[in-house]
Amino acid sequence: MKFDLKTIDPASKARAGVFYTDHGPIETPIFMPVGTVGSVKAVHTRELLHDVKAQVILGNTYHLYLRPGLTTLEKLGGLHRFNGWSGPILTDSGGYQVYSLAHQRKLTEQGAVFQSHLDGSRHLFTPENVMDIQRSIGADIVMAFDECPPYPCEYGYAKKSMELTHRWLARCAERFDATEPKYGHQQALFPIVQGSVFPDLRTASAETVASLGRAGNAIGGLSVGEPAEQMYDMTELVCGILPADRPRYLMGVGTPVNLLECIARGVDMFDCIMPTRNGRHGMLFTSQGIINIKNEKWKNDPAPIDEAVGSYASTFYSRAYLRHLIVSGEILGLQIASLHNLCFYLWLMGQARAQILAGTFAPWKNQMVQTLATRL
Repeated sequence: MKFDLKTIDPASKARAGVFYTDHGPIETPIFMPVGTVGSVKAVHTRELLHDVKAQVILGNTYHLYLRPGLTTLEKLGGLHRFNGWSGPILTDSGGYQVYSLAHQRKLTEQGAVFQSHLDGSRHLFTPENVMDIQRSIGADIVMAFDECPPYPCEYGYAKKSMELTHRWLARCAERFDATEPKYGHQQALFPIVQGSVFPDLRTASAETVASLGRAGNAIGGLSVGEPAEQMYDMTELVCGILPADRPRYLMGVGTPVNLLECIARGVDMFDCIMPTRNGRHGMLFTSQGIINIKNEKWKNDPAPIDEAVGSYASTFYSRAYLRHLIVSGEILGLQIASLHNLCFYLWLMGQARAQILAGTFAPWKNQMVQTLATRL
């Protein structure tokens, strides 16, 4: 896999590039819709392709391992054939579940023992079998198994956690390099930088990750409760260390403003459940700012959700109609809101890329972050 860095914005560290995979190119900066169990909630594959214009989607190793399970995935030819998505797929390693399911897991040097949220059964995830699981799922980009420390945490905990992540990373790389893809397309392993909000730990982790020379690199352990400015500082620090000729993926981030600010600091790839989750609760992200569609003020508004986005979901339905569906508990409302928010995120990434290529990203970004943070 190859990353072609096209240009860097002259007044920031924003980058435009293309990451080539066997399932197609990924133009960066890019936002990746989250399809935890093999589907992006409430969104058809056809809509992802033609309305959202998604280029790459995510799956989650922990959830897919539990259901439908590796036997089913292997019999049906991997996740691409199972869910019908023909583009690139990235799988999270399950490391985030080490963080989010802390009350249901036990952490050791060997790995993490999970208690299934489905039936209470116990399962051991190790760096080795997580690589094997992701081989069976068949994602184009697979993530190293790591521990994501909580925020806040003590320096000592963050240091031990980072060192464990590095030891696990070495085992991930050894297992990955000793095995082969199962479905005829290449896979790339992305290591993950950890270190909480401590600059010296982030520096050490970024240097360790950079030394491996992998096709791309990720930044984890942010957007877990720390102030936005700390997230930006850690992101900028790490991006200054990770190699410029490989894509940089900031995991689990975030709001439209977060995305633009982190693009300006050198990030290329993002994912977050926010567009679909917030959409299902009536929060719409638009080119004019944030809309709570449940508010009475939208009851008689005939305007489309957001004409600037230009997608079917964003231009065909009125704000009044979408409000009616949401407050009525109609499933179609959840679908439209989710679809619009995803369309907006991908539209925003396209706008950012165009501005980077034109050399005008920095002033555009400074104006956009003020607009996008506005509550209408």
